[in-house]
Amino acid sequence: MLKNYFKIAIAVLKRRKFFTFISLFGISFTLTILMVATAFMDKVISPDYPDYKRERSLYVATMEFKNTKEGWLNRSDVSYYFFDHYVSTLKTVEKMAISTNAKASNAYVNNKKIVIKYKYTNADYWNVLEYKFLEGKPFGQQEINNAEKVAVISEETKTAYFGDAKTVVGKYISADNVNYRVIGVVGNVSETLYNFAGDMYLPYTVSKDNYKRPELMGGYNAVLLAKNKADVPKMQKEFNQMMKRVPIPKEFDRVYSSADSFFAGMTRRIAGDGTNNGLTVVVSILSVFVLLFLLLPTINLVNINITRILERSSEIGVRKAFGASSKTLVYQFMVENLILTFLGGCIGLLFSILAIYLINDANLISNMRLSMNFMVLFYSLVACICFGLISGVYPAWRMSKLNIVKALKAQ
Repeated sequence: MLKNYFKIAIAVLKRRKFFTFISLFGISFTLTILMVATAFMDKVISPDYPDYKRERSLYVATMEFKNTKEGWLNRSDVSYYFFDHYVSTLKTVEKMAISTNAKASNAYVNNKKIVIKYKYTNADYWNVLEYKFLEGKPFGQQEINNAEKVAVISEETKTAYFGDAKTVVGKYISADNVNYRVIGVVGNVSETLYNFAGDMYLPYTVSKDNYKRPELMGGYNAVLLAKNKADVPKMQKEFNQMMKRVPIPKEFDRVYSSADSFFAGMTRRIAGDGTNNGLTVVVSILSVFVLLFLLLPTINLVNINITRILERSSEIGVRKAFGASSKTLVYQFMVENLILTFLGGCIGLLFSILAIYLINDANLISNMRLSMNFMVLFYSLVACICFGLISGVYPAWRMSKLNIVKALKAQ
């Protein structure tokens, strides 16, 4: 039965090549966009180098002061003092990776300007995050305590600054007119992981800023690592309890800081605040976007399918006259539409692979490499099936309601 439906579907597609082209193009283009977008979201949301321990981690990135009486607030990154004085006392936190956001510095090598993005970290930063060391090693607590001017650099920075040198450990690199001794080289990190991407990593004790200043706001963020996955809710609860003991600055009556999962931390920055992580808003916006993006080509495909059905009214009339039930005809047209969608999906898959290759080759986002993994393929397959079913339901129902006499007169 399915074999016959497939043959009929191919014959129908060949009959009106222009309509077939429009249908396949709409399906393949839509699915290509969705696949590339899904690959990008998967890259951003899924555990990725060097942040592989997300199921055991919570992320602290913002501090917010609010004056509810006058309706205004201050929002910033977090101070080192807050992490050292308050968060470090939490019993459920096994380790804590503290770092600043990357700052830009210009260096000149052979009269060529190189922009080096550097960030300050603590010693446990290297224990929580799993950077791949190509040579050398990270700085430890001793280098932190001694405020040694040492640096871990990225592979990209090594090439840009030192050229083809086989090893650079022990050599010096300059940033902001300060020379640092290179003690390690790590693999490049994608810019999509803005909290962890950098060209050079330095001990926080060599920072020119006063990290000991007893303030809650500053330029730091942290990853809190629990002993196991089961301790993560306990760690979050303990963090929230700790925030009740944090003193509220003058001129304000509320202070907020949250330990979130990775995705919730992102949505809080985009659409949330101290009391709301913005997860519902972001997910709703993304869902509406996907729905609208699927709806437009679906309506187009519905109209094309209706046109095809009206052209085949005589065929439908003959089959009904010889006893074919409406259920059988509906099933046939649904299968035909799924076949059309499947062909469009295959073309879309090829376009997606090509698009991802071009995006990676162009390096549009530094060190970001998209890939077609099983998750991307699964969601693309689900979208393809839904696309075929939704766009085929109404035309098939319309076809099943055709009057036999009127359909035969259309011959």
